[in-house]
Parts: sequence; C-alpha cells; structure tokens
Amino acid sequence: MQNSQSIPHLSGIDSTRAFLSEGYSFISRRCDQLGSDAFRTRLMLRPVTFLRGRDAVRSFYEPGRMTRRGAMPPTVVPLLQGKGSVQSLDDEAHHIRKQMFLDLMDRDRLRAARRIFAEEWQAAARSWQGCEIDFSDAVDGIMTRTALRWCGIDPSQHDVASRARELSTMFAAAGTLGPAYLQARWLRARCERWARSLISQTREADGPAGSTLAKLAFHTDLDGSRMSEDVAVKELLNILRPIVAVGRYVVFAAHALHSHRAAIPAVAEDDEPTCRAIAEEVRRLYPFFPAIGGRVREAFDWHGARFEPGDWLVLDLYGTNHDPDIWEDAERFRAERHLGRDIQPEGLVPQGGGDYLQNHRCPGEWLTMELLTEAVMQLRKLDWTVPEQDLTLSDNQFPPLPGDGLRIAVQPEHPGARC
Repeated sequence: MQNSQSIPHLSGIDSTRAFLSEGYSFISRRCDQLGSDAFRTRLMLRPVTFLRGRDAVRSFYEPGRMTRRGAMPPTVVPLLQGKGSVQSLDDEAHHIRKQMFLDLMDRDRLRAARRIFAEEWQAAARSWQGCEIDFSDAVDGIMTRTALRWCGIDPSQHDVASRARELSTMFAAAGTLGPAYLQARWLRARCERWARSLISQTREADGPAGSTLAKLAFHTDLDGSRMSEDVAVKELLNILRPIVAVGRYVVFAAHALHSHRAAIPAVAEDDEPTCRAIAEEVRRLYPFFPAIGGRVREAFDWHGARFEPGDWLVLDLYGTNHDPDIWEDAERFRAERHLGRDIQPEGLVPQGGGDYLQNHRCPGEWLTMELLTEAVMQLRKLDWTVPEQDLTLSDNQFPPLPGDGLRIAVQPEHPGARC
C-alpha cells in the first residue's frame, strides 16, 4: 500500500508503447516493481496516474469525485460510448439517464433475459451434435439473438449475422489502431443506421410500450425533453453491444471449465450457487476490461498525494481483481471463494466499482451474472471436449480470445447423429 508522501514517477518520457505491448500486466508489474499501489507516467504524451487496489477503488468511486468525460482514449469513445450517451453525463443528468438503465434490470426482466438465453442456447446446441464448432463464433450468434429479443426486436426480421459482426467488432476492436479500427468504425456506422430505423419506427408506431426498445425511444431526460434520435441510437447500442460482449465471458467460462476442471467443485450440474460462484470467479480471473479512466472533478488527497481538477487517473481493474493483498492464491481458479457472499467485495471490479446510481458502474452487471450463470449451467449439461489447440490468452488483446478461438467437439445425443 502506498504510504509515502509522493507517488513515484516511472522513468522515460511516455509509457504508451509499453502499455499496449504488456497490456493487462503493465500496471501491476510497475506497481510491484515500485512497491507502490500508484505511479505517475505519461500515456499518449498526457500526464496520468495509475492506481491499483481496494483503497484506490474506494477513492476513485467516491460520489462526485470523477467524470468519464475526457478520460477515455479518443479511439475508444466512438466505438464504446458516443457523444451524449450515459457515460458522458454527470450529476443529476447522469442519475436520471442511469435510472432508466437500472429500471431495465428488475427481477422480471433479468429472469426473461436468462430464459431467452437458455432458449437460444438450446436451439443452437441441437445443431452442434456430433460436430466440432468454433465456440466463440457460435456464442456471438446466441448473444446477438438474446440481445435483440430482450430489447423487443424480432431476430427473424433482421440480419442477425450482420448485427453480430457489428456489435462484437465494436468492443473487440476498441483497443486497436489502423485498418482494423477503421473497419470497426465503418461497421458501427452501419449498425447505427439500422438502430436509427428501429428508434424511428418505434416512435412513429407509438409502442410497444413495455419493451426495452420503447423505453429508450420515449425516455425523457432532466429537462423533460425526449432523448434525441441520435442519443437514443447510441443508448440502444449501449444495451445490445454489452450483451453481445458477455459472450466473451461465456467463452472464458468454457475455457475455465476445461483448463481448471480439477478445481471445479464436484456438485450437481444445475447447482445454482456453485454455478454462480464459477461465473463470478471467471469474471475475477479472466481478462476483460484492463482499466478504467476518470478525470478529477473535485480536488482530493490520497495517501499524501494531491489530485487537482482535470488530473487523469486510471484504475487498474484487472490488477485489482488479481491483487494478492485482496485475494488469497490470486492467480488460481477457486470458485469456492465466492460461495456464501451476499455482497460483491470491493476488490472484485471486472466491470468497475462504486455505487450503481451515483457512479458510472456498469448497470448491466446483474444481467451479466444472470447470463453467465446460465451459460455455466448449460455448459455443464453439454457433453463436449476440447481438441488439441492453442488456448493461450493474449495479454495485449482487449478482451482476448484463445489463440485458436476455442474449438469444441460436441458429442451426439443419439448414436449416428452428426453434422
């Protein structure tokens, strides 16, 4: 823990190249080398302070202290946020928009999402019998159909394959540059045109009132006015894209059930608490978001260091999830560490931390856990094996896929069944 009166500076002019090269391990590696939970450097030639650990989480997510505006790399914002979206708002405007998202996470809607996912999984799994499949590609399709249905959009009326490619590319390419990034921007623009037609049609038809799509189309903000069509489009993608992104966790769950099978508790395949604990440990151990940035709004002191308005801070999510000061045997898969927990610990921040309404914590975290828990259950019921392949997860792909994408061989339910 940082106890000195100043935060150490890294040597060198800029750390951008090292951060992109080392990826998830960059922040924690430097913290360990410096014996500090924070250090200062430059990223893209801009001064930045990196923070890690439970105490950093508490300070970073103090209500009203930080803003997301100006805190994300300019290449990331157009793919993952968008001007006027909930992530770009603060104070009461943020609370009202955020409450709209939180209202979508009531128990009935969460149950509906899980039911839809199970239906889509089982429909897809019937075609897997006796086949070797690209699991990550199959999951993208399942998650896209689940996202569309949950929002009140009939998949049979839309090009699911195109939507799956567009939505998955947005988060898969957010950390890239060059041609891959430009292609992702083009795919996002194409997806926005599709989403705009949905918002427009919903407003013209004045319903259906109870759907997620309708709630977005007719939501009113702080000033009492309806969201602009442009902002409503961005918020619709801010629901669809993260649901598809949960598919990456589903791939990680399959990876964990195979790679850490000796550590998986030997209980019934449909044991809900154990499957939920497995899902939680997947979120803790596997790499998804490496870090989250914020700009200081109100000056504050932290362990003798002074942060002024406008200072750029980056919180190490991955490193905090792997912090040995928080987690015993931090690099080992141990689902049982989550059994019996009623409240998520502060050191578990795969999708950010803090209060859901007061801060920018992802409101879809509950939905993620419902879908991922159901995925673990479905995977434990499926008879599958993993052929010889590269299962390595890259440190500098955000978020990564196994080297060969994760191919699985599904055993036929009936003799002679085949693709």
